[in-house]
Amino acid sequence: MNEPRECLEITRRFFEALDMIKAQKRIRGMQTFTREYGENYWNFHTCRKEGLRIKQEWLTYLVRDYDVSPLWLLTGQGGMFTKEITPLKKFKRASPNKS
Repeated sequence: MNEPRECLEITRRFFEALDMIKAQKRIRGMQTFTREYGENYWNFHTCRKEGLRIKQEWLTYLVRDYDVSPLWLLTGQGGMFTKEITPLKKFKRASPNKS
């Protein structure tokens, strides 16, 4: 099937964002994502592997739950995230010896 170029670019950015979210350890993997939202893993995997058009609601999940920029997701403009994501190693932890 010949998908419009824009659809292919949105699909590419969607999976790029998911890879980044996984690298940040915010999700364990793609199966975690599909299980969380009740999606079929194999259909999801096929969309990625073959570059097929993704479901619109998948975009919503990234924007709503992972702070992915809708502008970036749809157009490629701006940054990937709407908020600065702090790496785990930079979280400030209270010392157990202080009251």
